[in-house]
This record gives sequence, structure tokens and C-alpha cells, in this order.
Amino acid sequence: QVQLVDSGGGLVQAGGSLRLSCAASGRTFSNFNMGWFRQAPGKEREFVAAIRRSGSDTYYADSVKGRFTISRDNAQNTVYLQMNSLKPEDTAVYYCAAARFYYGVAKNQYNYWGQGTQVTVSS
Repeated sequence: QVQLVDSGGGLVQAGGSLRLSCAASGRTFSNFNMGWFRQAPGKEREFVAAIRRSGSDTYYADSVKGRFTISRDNAQNTVYLQMNSLKPEDTAVYYCAAARFYYGVAKNQYNYWGQGTQVTVSS
């Protein structure tokens, strides 16, 4: 089992920045590929970014590429999502997720999920 706790959300004006954190406990964090997803009201949960176990490779949704950066600190058992140039359409609940073997965009392939953190971007 892996327990994930998301934090760092809040209210920010358009053009601002936030950094989300996801703290992991339980099994060895460095054995898991990690992802961030988001879900806006009335919409499906969608992929945002992913990072491999070692941090050597990252992948982003087109909608956030160039604005968001995913990173991880395996010594601290934490994955981050730095979000810059935020837009109102980035408003959603953001979730981190862990996958033992999978690396990609499919949410049903992730094994463990955080509880989510609300990000609201005002115009």
C-alpha cells in the first residue's frame, strides 16, 4: 500500500503560480511512477503530467506544456507540480497518483490516489 497526501492548492489570480506537493508513505516511493491528474466540475478526470521512478523522464498534457513542471524528491518521498502562468481553465481538483509499473496518461492504470487539492484561478 501507498498513502498519498496532496497539498498546496488555493486561490490565485490568472497569471499567478502555485506549487502542489504530494507526500507518499508506505511502500518504497522510488519504485513508483507518479502522475498528476485534475478534475473540473462536471468533467472527467484528466491527465496533467507524469514522471518516471528516477525522475529521468517527464510527460505533459498539451494544455499545460511549458507552464507546469513535475518533479520528485525520492529522498523526501514527495512529488511536486509547479504551476506557472495559471489560467481560469486550470481550475480543478488536482490529484496525485502512483503506478507500480505503468507510465502514461491512463488514469485507470494508476494504483493509488491522493485525496485531491483544490486549485481555483480567478480571472
